[in-house]
Amino acid sequence: MVRYLLSIVLFLFFTSFGNAQYYDSVCVVNAPWKVEKLGPKVKLYHYHFTNGKLFKANQHISFIVAKNKRAWYEFAMAAEPRQLRTVSDFAGQYEAIGAINGNFFDMKNGGAVDFTKVNGDVINTNKPGKNGKPEFHQKAAVVIDDKGSIGIKKWDGLVNWDEWLKEPHVMFTGPLLLLDRQIEKLDSNSFNVTRHPRTAVGIAKRGKVIMLVVDGRHTNSAGMSLFELTKVMRWLGCVSAINLDGGGSSTLWVKGKGVVNYPSDNKKWDHEGERKVANILYLKKRK
Repeated sequence: MVRYLLSIVLFLFFTSFGNAQYYDSVCVVNAPWKVEKLGPKVKLYHYHFTNGKLFKANQHISFIVAKNKRAWYEFAMAAEPRQLRTVSDFAGQYEAIGAINGNFFDMKNGGAVDFTKVNGDVINTNKPGKNGKPEFHQKAAVVIDDKGSIGIKKWDGLVNWDEWLKEPHVMFTGPLLLLDRQIEKLDSNSFNVTRHPRTAVGIAKRGKVIMLVVDGRHTNSAGMSLFELTKVMRWLGCVSAINLDGGGSSTLWVKGKGVVNYPSDNKKWDHEGERKVANILYLKKRK
């Protein structure tokens, strides 16, 4: 009898869990996304999930979708070796169409704490972790080739991994969420399981790139764990995806609109709470 009752409880638990997963995925895929055209094959999507509809919480998601290989535009990176600047400031200088914040950085002294290369020049090197081992955000990378196309790569275990990445633009970051349709294993540490504002880049089917920001730390948007973020990127069609710096850094900027998400650094639900960062990933017209 005990074994029978236990089997019933487990069945109900996993059925409920599966239903929740199904509901959340349908919620994302069928959401009435507000879509705005930014240029040929470039669109801005955003939607506010209210009444606890997504992961039993309010969530605000914004993202840009663009083709990875187009004749008239390309992806690029911009960085400062020591100075910190807002995404808006970076994006305006480099005439971006759209931009998001980049990798992790030193808030006190400036500069990225992860390897960063822009136009073939090394801007920052890895700041060693404990025992000289790479940090979790130094085990994957966003790369951009000389044609302006984005790729996502996984650390191969070599100490001098950065030397083997020949692309002119390289940004170490992480954790890696998806790679070639396979879900990456994430540790159950506080950074991964706690809900925060998040920034991510994904490569979807048919060569599309998604630059996404989830707002958080507010009653209007709880933010996401990395497990939840992974699911959203999958549901949006990504076959590979990677986490960038998040929290108060998470910012999505669009030409002619400015900041379109709700950065949390000022603890207000507005577009004014940008945090200064070390670098950005952006889309621009090809010259």
